[in-house]
Amino acid sequence: MSDASYYIIIARKNQVLLSFLNIRVIVNNKEIYPLLTTEPVIIPVEDDHLSIVITDGFHFTRPLKLAYDQPGYFNLEVACIVDDLQLLGGSLLLVICYLLGFYTGLFILKLLSFFPIVWFLFFYYVNRKNFLQIKKAGKRIIKK
Repeated sequence: MSDASYYIIIARKNQVLLSFLNIRVIVNNKEIYPLLTTEPVIIPVEDDHLSIVITDGFHFTRPLKLAYDQPGYFNLEVACIVDDLQLLGGSLLLVICYLLGFYTGLFILKLLSFFPIVWFLFFYYVNRKNFLQIKKAGKRIIKK
């Protein structure tokens, strides 16, 4: 590692939807780091003010501005707004409503089975700024 004053450690959360995306970290609108699923990215920072944006090419997070007052590092992780439990619940709701609608012949149940797909597409296409999120992964360690 270099002789930087601060370090930013960014890891990818283990989620199903994130495994399909090619995520990159943009630092100060200049440097681009690929974020792999297997290992975190360690970014050495020389200046006191930093702006981080996470992207997959289609989704962009809002810029995260960090200001440091003393040497140390931050642990951050990239997460998706639709977690694995919500994805599983939506899939089960889709299958159950469609099978009940197919078995009973009720059109409203067949129509209701499309709700999870519309909900996911809303977050994917309309709510693009919130699809990817930057969260704290651990406590900030001051001592170097």
